[in-house]
Amino acid sequence: MSIRHPIISVTGSSGSGTTSVRATFEQIFRREHIHAAFVEGDAFHRYDREGMRRRAAEEAANGNHDFSHFGHDANMLEELEAVFASYAADGSGRTRHYAHDLEAAERLGRPMGTFTEWEDLPQPSDVMFYEGLHGATVGDGVDIARHADLKIGVVPVINLEWIQKIHRDRNDRGYSTEDVTQTILRRMPDYVRYICPQFTRTDINFQRIPTVDTSNPFIARSIPTADESMVVIRFRDPRGIDFQYLRSMIHDSFMSRANSIVIPGGKLDLAMQLILTPMIMHLVDKKRRTG
Repeated sequence: MSIRHPIISVTGSSGSGTTSVRATFEQIFRREHIHAAFVEGDAFHRYDREGMRRRAAEEAANGNHDFSHFGHDANMLEELEAVFASYAADGSGRTRHYAHDLEAAERLGRPMGTFTEWEDLPQPSDVMFYEGLHGATVGDGVDIARHADLKIGVVPVINLEWIQKIHRDRNDRGYSTEDVTQTILRRMPDYVRYICPQFTRTDINFQRIPTVDTSNPFIARSIPTADESMVVIRFRDPRGIDFQYLRSMIHDSFMSRANSIVIPGGKLDLAMQLILTPMIMHLVDKKRRTG
């Protein structure tokens, strides 16, 4: 953690919706004139798409059918922690980008499924913003969580997460439902080991819960809309959170526990603006006061 070079880490599984949350942060940064250095978790995958296929096939041939992007061996977690540590120390670091889909490939000028070259983070910046799978990872000799000043978890209930992943990978990346299903199955041990434990370390979790039937996510024709959902917002430390103010500002919200508020899904962006803006400004104001 660092006063002079604060880090915000948004973490969630594949298909959880972290990219949408990033858009809300970008709105706050623009409105408050905050210059952010962005780091994408996918930049620290160890293999490009074709390389990952080859490595997974090799692992399967050796009896390991659970090799996945969620696990340590498929990622450069030591290098990711080094970027967190470097930025916290002096605002520096290096990153790259991954061309997930056709739109990203065209924007980055790279073939789909490949990386750009490594480059320095922009300087100066007010804050580093990370979005990806491992923003609060601890274990196997790595402790990324200790470097982040504000940790956010994006955690839809698992059936909804799978629906979102199936629709995204099928529509945007050209995968079949069977391909995505096999990926989900292969990732499950690493999901339990590496992804879930992070959400006990996050400062705030946003968990979307559908209010429509998602019993069989593998045949769902559409993703439940925001208005067909509720969102549980859990604060690790609720001290200083003005729940009465949030309830007055967010119609139909209610407290479910002393550290949790439940809101209509369509009010998520509003809730994030109300909750996160003062937290972000607190980090940035402390930084600016240090000179």
